[in-house]
Amino acid sequence: MSDPRAAGVPILSVHEVRFRHHGAATALFEDLSLHVAPGEFLGVIGPNGSGKTTLLRLLAGVAGPAGGEVRLAGRPIRTIAPPERARQVAVVFQETRVLFNFSVLEIALMGRAPRLGRWGMERPEDFAAARAALAEMDLADQEDRHLHELSSGERQRALIARALAQEPRIVLMDEPTAFLDLKHRLQIYAILTRLNRDRGLTVVATSHDLNLAARYGSRLVLLHKGRVAADGPPASVLTAARIREVYETEARVERDAATGAPYVVPIAPVR
Repeated sequence: MSDPRAAGVPILSVHEVRFRHHGAATALFEDLSLHVAPGEFLGVIGPNGSGKTTLLRLLAGVAGPAGGEVRLAGRPIRTIAPPERARQVAVVFQETRVLFNFSVLEIALMGRAPRLGRWGMERPEDFAAARAALAEMDLADQEDRHLHELSSGERQRALIARALAQEPRIVLMDEPTAFLDLKHRLQIYAILTRLNRDRGLTVVATSHDLNLAARYGSRLVLLHKGRVAADGPPASVLTAARIREVYETEARVERDAATGAPYVVPIAPVR
C-alpha cells in the first residue's frame, strides 16, 4: 500500500455515506462525509445514539454503508481483503466478547494473527510484541491469569493490548476507558498519545468524557443525530452554546492553565 501521507490522501474517510440500522424507521447517517489525516489523534464525541460506534464500525469495515463509500488510504475499504485490512487497522469495541477463557497472554497474541507466517505459528517476535503490549497496559505480571479472574478494567486493558500487539497504522477505539479507574484512564490516553507522537499511529477514539477527549485529541468531531455538528480543534468545538444545543445541558467551558485545553463544567440540564 502506498503511503498516503506523501500524497496528502486521508488515511481514512467516509464520502456521502448513508446508513440505516436494520429495522430502523429512519436512516442514522445521510450523506455523512469526514476524513482522518495520517498521524492524527481524532476524538469523536456526541450524545448516546448520535452514531459514534456506528461510525467506527464503518471505518473498520465491519459494517457497510447503504450508499456512499468508506476508504482506507484512498482505496475503497470493501475491496481490501480482511487480512490486509487487519494489518492496517486495529479495533477495540465496547461490546467485544471473548467466548473462551483464554489467558491474558493468549488474548494479546491474538493481535498477531494478521502477521503470522504461512503455518500460523507464533514466532519469538510475536511473543515479544504481545508481551511488550501487555507491559504497556500494566499487565506484564498478569499474563498467566485467565479472563474470568480479571476485573472489567483489566479485561479492557487486555483487549487494548491485543490491538497494540497487532502493530497497526490505525487504531479505532470505542470508549477505550469506559471501565477503567482514573489512573488507567490517564495511562491509556498517555500511551496512545505517545504512540501517536513517536510512531505516527493514527488514533480515532470515541468518548463520553468531553474533558479527556479535549485534553488528548488534536481534533474533535461532534456528532448529533447522525450529522457532524462541529469539527475542529477542541476549543472551537466545545462551546457553552453548542453543549446546550447538543447535550441539552448548561455548562461552563474554561481553559486548563497548564495545557490550554478546554474543559467543561456541567451546571444543570436544560429544562
